[in-house]
Amino acid sequence: MARFDPRGKANRALLFGVPDYDFTRPEHPFGVSGDLPAVEHNLDGMRQALRAGGVFTEAGITVTRPRTVDEFDRSLDAAVEAAEGLLLLYFSGHGAVPSTGDELWLLMRRATIVPGTESVFRGAVPWKSVLTVLSRARAERVVVILDCCYAGNASAAWDVLGTAQRQRTSLLMSVQANNRIDAGDGDTPTPFTAELVRLLQDGEVGFDELADRLRAHMSAHHTTLREPPEPWEPQSRSATSGSDVLLAAPPSRPSGTPPPALFAESYGNSGRRPPAQAARGGSRAPARRPGGRGRFVPLTGRRRLAAVIGVPAAIAGLVATGLAVLDGGGGAPCKPPLELRLLTDPDLEPTLRKAAEAYLTSNANRTGGGCRRSGITVYSAGAAATVTAFSRQSDPWQRPTGDETNPQRDIGPQPDIWIPASFASADRARLSSPERTYVTLEADPESFAYSPVVLAVPQNLAEPATARVGSLTALTEAVRKREVRAELRRTDPENTDAGLLATIGLYGGGPGEPDPASAERRVAQPGPPSRTGTELLCTLPDDDAADERTSALVPEFLLKTAVGCDSATRTGRTAEYPVDVPGLSPTFVRVRWQGADRDKGARDTAVAGFRTWLTGKGGTTAAGSGAPGGLAVFGQDGFRSGSGGHRPLGGGDFGALADPGQLPGPAFPSAMADALKRYREANGPGRVLFLLDSSGSMGGLWEGPGGAPGIITQSLAGLGPQDEYGVWGVADEPGGPRPYGEVLGFGKHQREEAQHAITASAQVKDLEADPYRALAAALDYMAQRGTDDHRPQLIVYITDDEDNDRLTEGGRLGDLLATARARRIPVVMASLDSGGCDKGKPDAAVSEASGGRCLDTKGDLVARLRDEVARTGTGGEG
Repeated sequence: MARFDPRGKANRALLFGVPDYDFTRPEHPFGVSGDLPAVEHNLDGMRQALRAGGVFTEAGITVTRPRTVDEFDRSLDAAVEAAEGLLLLYFSGHGAVPSTGDELWLLMRRATIVPGTESVFRGAVPWKSVLTVLSRARAERVVVILDCCYAGNASAAWDVLGTAQRQRTSLLMSVQANNRIDAGDGDTPTPFTAELVRLLQDGEVGFDELADRLRAHMSAHHTTLREPPEPWEPQSRSATSGSDVLLAAPPSRPSGTPPPALFAESYGNSGRRPPAQAARGGSRAPARRPGGRGRFVPLTGRRRLAAVIGVPAAIAGLVATGLAVLDGGGGAPCKPPLELRLLTDPDLEPTLRKAAEAYLTSNANRTGGGCRRSGITVYSAGAAATVTAFSRQSDPWQRPTGDETNPQRDIGPQPDIWIPASFASADRARLSSPERTYVTLEADPESFAYSPVVLAVPQNLAEPATARVGSLTALTEAVRKREVRAELRRTDPENTDAGLLATIGLYGGGPGEPDPASAERRVAQPGPPSRTGTELLCTLPDDDAADERTSALVPEFLLKTAVGCDSATRTGRTAEYPVDVPGLSPTFVRVRWQGADRDKGARDTAVAGFRTWLTGKGGTTAAGSGAPGGLAVFGQDGFRSGSGGHRPLGGGDFGALADPGQLPGPAFPSAMADALKRYREANGPGRVLFLLDSSGSMGGLWEGPGGAPGIITQSLAGLGPQDEYGVWGVADEPGGPRPYGEVLGFGKHQREEAQHAITASAQVKDLEADPYRALAAALDYMAQRGTDDHRPQLIVYITDDEDNDRLTEGGRLGDLLATARARRIPVVMASLDSGGCDKGKPDAAVSEASGGRCLDTKGDLVARLRDEVARTGTGGEG
């Protein structure tokens, strides 16, 4: 495997350690379990090992013992700004898991546990926020090492990262999820870091080898603090770029010479310390008298915690917090709850997150002894891509075999539950061909909620209540009579079911209905369509005048929930009801994967419990509400019932009619599939010209699926055999006639042959790039090919922005922007710099002037680029 070598670059190692806590038990009722003196030894050992490892200089290593979240944030921000090669983040201290989910929290020195609240930790940093900050790093590679209890719980947030961040971020976790670990002796480091340091000073080592060796050693010689004990198995997530990263390469020493001792003493291989050692290094929690629910088990020396708060068996005073420390009434601590994964449509994700949070804290999710039955992770993915993944890609979803088709990367982890926004999507997702499938979808016979797709009309253009129902054509014509400049918007049909349902109405089906190309011109807008209804409603205020004359086809419930942009002076909108646009029909689908039956009974029980609560089957109610639990949440967000006339589930005046009459039913699967096909072919095959920065500075961004050529080959999934495309390598020969060389000739290609040709031909050159000349030439080239038709066209420029000074010198940028505005050929600027699309940057200006999009590594660049290309081409499936 290729290996990224950061030596000689601006590398930074940030070592966080919290050996002492201001509030500890039993002195403080809301304190943590105790100090962690071993952490001080961890910091010393890591600093020395990294300094001797040849990757980090003394000045590049920062050791900090944060008292507060602010101190942690400031240190992290500074490292993120300074690192350009490798950024290594290490944390050792108390780790915590709350009752309402399995998210890891890192506790700072002044941390306390607050009883009776949903977020039970003050003075703690949520792991997800650390990942968010790391996404802004300029560093080429990021490595995170966590030595704390429940470190394995950090993997869930990594699994749902965007593609770009997963490609450069590697994560090493000291223990598997939901496990506590030994804190180590007060005079020595923790067992995990002791072995980590030894391996870092034991010759050249990369991340993958380090993780494998740590896992082998720890599982063979140590156990976790569970009863009964389990083998201690560190977990890891390697960056998906396809290349490893060098972490240490200390100077060679004669064979047989042991590495220098960094600690005065070290652990043996027993996995259990002698009792005399176990008694040192922290206070023991006081014993509690036997009693009912909420009794605590005293800690013996062997069960003393390392970085621990979440599910420890013996922390006094945590009864009211709802943490998984409560026993079940018989004296035993609660077991870690089973985690369910719920995949949904992007428009539904915010409401389902609220529903999942309400369920986790409800009595429906508690055993008789007060333990939590399950946790739920909610995530979303593009609707069309999800249908394709279930119907045709269930095998690579379980076992990815290549870079082109990898639903684990593009959609997310395999779900237990899928809630599409349309009942028809569940039918579309079932395999209809004789191919083998590895997934079974068990959809409920009817949807549990409903929301019509409405025409959200500015209030000053809306019809009176008696005239707000009719065909889409009649409603939009009525608006146009009131405002001749009236505009219409619809979300991306590839990304949400609501956008596709709106497209069914736009295309119609009877005589005299517009053809798809004409219909698409009715909703044409600068740049690509919005990805969600919320994004659509909240970006219209960018132009106040356009906002006041623009209607939007969105789900009715968004008129209630998509109001977070009111401060941007968004005009109010009123719902009108097109009878020829099918409505949203969220449906509960149980997902079963072949071979995933180790905990089948427990998982079935957990899914059934949530289904009953969410859909109202069985009468479970939410605390404080007489309505079924999940439906109460959907009612609060403006949804209607799934049957019985689609009555509103909640109240409130948000521009909707309580009873607009007979509402449209759900779509037929064939109608959705046909509309998606017609949308993709509306303007005929597309043309895409890729510009690949091939200058010398791109050398570190070239190899593997996350490298620049790999990004292009992955994006070809959206192009079919009738589309035309080509690739230019942008590198400027001094005095040369043109600023590019041909990597793939422009024309029609078979995808596999094109991918092979790009991989074989694309080469980094010891030259600079001239983005001005290259983009100007590309605009001219594509303009010549679009003179006689209306086929969709796109230019994509993938670059590290290193040569942007050649784009901005003199008046070049202004000239290019003028040309882009005149040509109206969308340009996607795909910057491999996390700040490439910041306001005022050249990439942002070029994409905006051309009507294209600017993508950088702060988001999921690869997935978003693939979407942009697919929107131009005809090769997608779904």
